[in-house]
Amino acid sequence: MADEITVDQLVLERSVGPITLIDVREADEFTAARVPGARLVPLGTVPDAVDSIPDDGTIYVICHSGARSQRAADYLVAHGRNAISVAGGTSAWVQRGLDYDSGPVATEPSS
Repeated sequence: MADEITVDQLVLERSVGPITLIDVREADEFTAARVPGARLVPLGTVPDAVDSIPDDGTIYVICHSGARSQRAADYLVAHGRNAISVAGGTSAWVQRGLDYDSGPVATEPSS
C-alpha cells in the first residue's frame, strides 16, 4: 500500500524543488480547480499512462478527496514506482486557501 501525506506536507515538498504531481480526477474536475503544476492522468487511464509518468523520483498523486489518488498510488507502487497519495486532495488544498489554477490547460499550438 502506498504512503499518504497531507496537503501541508505537499506544500513543503513543493518548496524544496520541482515534483511530479499527477491528478487522477476527470477532466471537468481538473478544469474547475487544480494544484498548480499538476498533470491530468484520469484514474481509468493510469495503467496506460504509467510508462509516460517520470520514474526518477517520488510521484505525488492527488484527486478530489484522497480515495482515487490512493488507488492510483497503490497501482503505481505495485508496478515498481515510488508513489504517495495526497490525503484530502484538491478539496483540502482549496479549503486551506492555497493558490490553485482553473480553466482549460494551455496546449502547444500545432504546426
